[in-house]
Amino acid sequence: MWNEPSAGIALAAEQAASGARLPEPAVVASVEPGSIGEELGFQIGDRLVSINGKRPRDLIDLQFLLGEEELTLEVQDPDGTCHLVELEKDLDEGLGLGFTEALFDGLKQCNNHCPFCFIDQQPPGKRRSLYLKDDDYRLSFLYGSYLTLTNLGPADWQRIEEQRLSPLFVSVHATEPALRSRLLVNPRAGLLLEQLAWFAQRQLQIHAQVVVCPGLNDGAALESTLRDLAEFGAGEWPAVLSAAVVPVGLTRFRPPGDALTPVDRPAAQQVVALVEPLQQLFQSSLGSRFAWLSDEWYLMAGLPLPPRDSYEDLPQQENGVGSIRAFLEELDLATRDLPRAVAKPRRLSWVVGQLVAEALQPVVDRLNAVAGLELVLHGLPSPYWGQDQVVTGLLTGSDLLAGLKGKDLGDTLLLPAVMLRQGEPVFLDDLTLLELEDHLPVKVQLLHGAADLVSCCLVPAAIE
Repeated sequence: MWNEPSAGIALAAEQAASGARLPEPAVVASVEPGSIGEELGFQIGDRLVSINGKRPRDLIDLQFLLGEEELTLEVQDPDGTCHLVELEKDLDEGLGLGFTEALFDGLKQCNNHCPFCFIDQQPPGKRRSLYLKDDDYRLSFLYGSYLTLTNLGPADWQRIEEQRLSPLFVSVHATEPALRSRLLVNPRAGLLLEQLAWFAQRQLQIHAQVVVCPGLNDGAALESTLRDLAEFGAGEWPAVLSAAVVPVGLTRFRPPGDALTPVDRPAAQQVVALVEPLQQLFQSSLGSRFAWLSDEWYLMAGLPLPPRDSYEDLPQQENGVGSIRAFLEELDLATRDLPRAVAKPRRLSWVVGQLVAEALQPVVDRLNAVAGLELVLHGLPSPYWGQDQVVTGLLTGSDLLAGLKGKDLGDTLLLPAVMLRQGEPVFLDDLTLLELEDHLPVKVQLLHGAADLVSCCLVPAAIE
């Protein structure tokens, strides 16, 4: 699902900007059955104010502070009543509590002005969390979100070292100082190589990302960037663990005069032709391909996806590197033993982004070999973003309504959950799942993986 800062983080970010006193208490969202938290009487909505007299700034602080045998917790009930709770526990034993937010002192937002920033390429008037430019090293450590390292102060660097917050995920884009400063529109961006050396000296690690903008940081600049990153990828404790190369995404809402060029088929083919020989070079020198192309490059270039083993342990899968190949592998396993027929004829529709539809069609053909089953694949463009070739996760509710209008959707519409915001059934254009269902003549079934797809197609099913 689409991961974005929550409304609570958005509010905390505004409070931080306005100078409000922070951090806020950690609000309990869940209590694990049988946990210490349940035994102590914690309930959803309780607010954990401090641990041994210290207020945690985020989930990282909270885990460090809870790593003691003797604890004194300051807790506030939803009605404002305060309590002091004392307990003893094992060092490695947690409280079994989940919290509504990861950050209690506000989000560190980006101080760059990248012309290709997706946040700046959205229409106005949507939910405020969509406009937050996350550049927070804590979310990078916790959830793998990318940051640029440009807004870190001395205290931040000290905390990264002291708490061993590694690996982090870093948007590099270019290693040549002048070019990176130009891309990020920030003179501090030119310090990247010094920062990578800092990580190397302290045996801390990062995963790198390069967003390729044709005519700016492709070609020789891209090769130089990947070679520079690979210099930090050697040894028993490499500072750079991997590098992902992804294409710039441009929408119809982007600011005028940005001088950016969309990636087309020839550009994609050139990038693939540049990176693949480097992968072989890195394999020889580092024992790993080290730098990977996101799946979009191959799809846009009209080339087959690499085999599964070429992605090694999928270090950049969440960045779209090997995600389709891994999904196809899951589908191969899930469709290995299909029945000859289903007990009751079924006709279903499956929606994906137009860019990935061709790669998924063989799986659809395999399922349609089951007698009585008809699965129709709808590969949709995105009029909302102004993109014809779009990945599934960027399809909006309005894209679905436009692309499916007047089509026979059969019994059920199968919808990948990746289109929705994590933890809330809402699309990127603020249309809710319920509103979508109100406009469709069939019921909607969310898919969370390959097994869901096959189950929805075959149930009820009977082998004949």
